[in-house]
Amino acid sequence: MANSSEAKQDLNIPNPNKDHEDLGPSSNGDDTEEDEYDAVGAEDDDEGDGDEEEEDEETPPPQKPQSQSDQLRLEKSKLESLMRRMSSGKVPLRVHDVIIKGNSKTKDYIIEAEVEGVKNASTLQELLQAAGTANAKLQGLDIFDSVRITLDSGPPELSGTANVIVEVVESKNPLSGECGAYTKPAARSWTLEGSLKYKNWLGYGDLWDGSLAYGPNQTSEVSAGVFLPRFRGFVTPVVARAFLLSQDWQEFSSYKERQLGLSLNFFSSRHHDLVYNLGWRTLTDPSQMASRTIRRQLGHGLLSSLKYVFKIDRRNSPVRPTRGYACVLSSQIGGLAPDHRCLRFLRQEFDLRYALPFGFYNVALNFGISGGVVFPWGRGFLDKPSSVPERFFLGGDFSPVCSVGGPTTVWGFKTRGIGPTEPRRQNSEKSDGENSDSSHSDAVGGDLAVTAFADLSFDLPLRWLREHGVHGHIFAGSGNLAKLTENEFRSFSFQKFFQSFRSSIGAGIVVPTKFFRLECNYYYILKQYGDDCGKTGFRFSVSAPL
Repeated sequence: MANSSEAKQDLNIPNPNKDHEDLGPSSNGDDTEEDEYDAVGAEDDDEGDGDEEEEDEETPPPQKPQSQSDQLRLEKSKLESLMRRMSSGKVPLRVHDVIIKGNSKTKDYIIEAEVEGVKNASTLQELLQAAGTANAKLQGLDIFDSVRITLDSGPPELSGTANVIVEVVESKNPLSGECGAYTKPAARSWTLEGSLKYKNWLGYGDLWDGSLAYGPNQTSEVSAGVFLPRFRGFVTPVVARAFLLSQDWQEFSSYKERQLGLSLNFFSSRHHDLVYNLGWRTLTDPSQMASRTIRRQLGHGLLSSLKYVFKIDRRNSPVRPTRGYACVLSSQIGGLAPDHRCLRFLRQEFDLRYALPFGFYNVALNFGISGGVVFPWGRGFLDKPSSVPERFFLGGDFSPVCSVGGPTTVWGFKTRGIGPTEPRRQNSEKSDGENSDSSHSDAVGGDLAVTAFADLSFDLPLRWLREHGVHGHIFAGSGNLAKLTENEFRSFSFQKFFQSFRSSIGAGIVVPTKFFRLECNYYYILKQYGDDCGKTGFRFSVSAPL
């Protein structure tokens, strides 16, 4: 597929405005001779008809056709003249028509919607910029092998106008596939995913895909969806997806989660996302050893929620940011259905990041703070517990530098390794000492979560390492969880909450790539409590930017 920069170079501008800039064939001296000849001929006619033979002798010879080299020189001189005029000031120009070519299957209005900006251009400079933006948008639809936009002069009777010609080449092979490894902080897991995609099946720029995902901690997902860039007047794309999700949390919380549902993203832009989710969720306990909190929530539940996300990321890199900032705010409300089994909750999250460069050896300080709170709503909500899958869990072997979206991890602690726990059911086959071990407790999560971190990155002295982006870092992190539901908020104290923060420090080497961030770190746990699963020592971690 041609890229946008190549398309910009293909912008041909043969005389968009003849009244302001003559870019047609240049006139030569023969025109002047003809005018002089006409004037002389008129005088001779007054004297009589005896000089007709003299007129014939003065008739100029026919003009010879220009050679190819002469035409190239003329085009070059016209282009240089246009460039000089553009550099000296704005060239007034308006678009007369947009002509689309090459779309045998794609609907015209799909392409017209992406090039709408060119119609608002009032100068040649604005038109060139709008054409480049339109080219990038058309390629972003991922249904064309190449896109080329050229400019041509408008009708001769309409001076100061131009026609925009959009030439597209539709994909010869609409079927494609891909596979890869991805991180899902919401599931606290890594997954291997494969997908098949079919492009432009109906001619509406639609992208159909099916995907299969499997994770090392028995997390699997099967889904199918469709992407529509323009749907019934929506100014943003619409995405619909049906999915079957299964997650095994028996190791940490003694339950399995299965959800069959549908998600509809009907508003998506650079900074905003609005998604509706409808699903049927089932929680089971195959081991029959779950704690009391988990057992109370086993069974079926209806999830009907609306989630809004506002995101700004002005960092220069998501893998190793050295300057800029990022901000994510999300709000979710569940219970948008009259069914009594519908989960009713309010969930709010925020995440703030900032990267401060020091100006030497590529040293930069990244620091951030994130938090979230979840609470049930409805009649008697003060006495009700929040849904376990919607609670916050901290821990996991991935870097908080990459994961932007809410409180998820603290360095040095295992998955779901921080926060409130409850003992599982007693097993008569095991001794009391074994049952008291932290591995026999369920992590039940918290309704309030706060995390913070600081990461100082710097280049290593070896040139080869610097050229490949390998660098060192020193870091510190902390976080905590607390329960607020079932009237626990009445005894909540911010002073005790912050005093009981878990914390860790460490140092390591980071190998950033285009797709993920590999770290080899040494963690030292400064503070942990009770059944927390933090461990001092060396550990590898892999994180993907989000």
